[in-house]
Amino acid sequence: MDESSVLSVEGFKRKKVAGNELAGFFRGIRTRHPGQEITFLCIGTDRSTGDALGPLVGTRLEEKGFTSVIGTLKFPCDAANLEMRMSVIPEEHIIVAIDACLGSASSVGNYLVSGLPLIPAQSVGTVLPAVGHYSVAAVVNVNGPKPYWTLQMTSLHQVMEMAGVLADSIVQGFRGQ
Repeated sequence: MDESSVLSVEGFKRKKVAGNELAGFFRGIRTRHPGQEITFLCIGTDRSTGDALGPLVGTRLEEKGFTSVIGTLKFPCDAANLEMRMSVIPEEHIIVAIDACLGSASSVGNYLVSGLPLIPAQSVGTVLPAVGHYSVAAVVNVNGPKPYWTLQMTSLHQVMEMAGVLADSIVQGFRGQ
């Protein structure tokens, strides 16, 4: 997914936030859905540095005791299995979709948050369904003419730092820690 399409797809409104603002976004979800089960749908693959953000977040959430997580380093949720993996999520669950994206140079390192779904793999030309009741897209690198190459060459350090901030913010937002 690329930042420009995230910001304009069918009028979906997204807000660009820094890492220190994420916990508030997650706190808001918890407040709006007290007692409801939240499923974190962490999209991406462990085979591409830039696209590993989702599985890294999912793995960290499982390590922190979250049980309703789809998409980890061991069992990624990617373009090949997204629809099948989503089919096992109970309808009553609130889904928070998490994915990496490419964007403008000024947005790299920031997060695009929304109370709307995201469309995974858009920047690489893959057609997948919109997913999530809420979404977070982490801008891991600059969008360019070769998105697959850009994702492959994205800094692992950048992706791991952003995944850590995201996972820690989810813990703060949902557990108040």
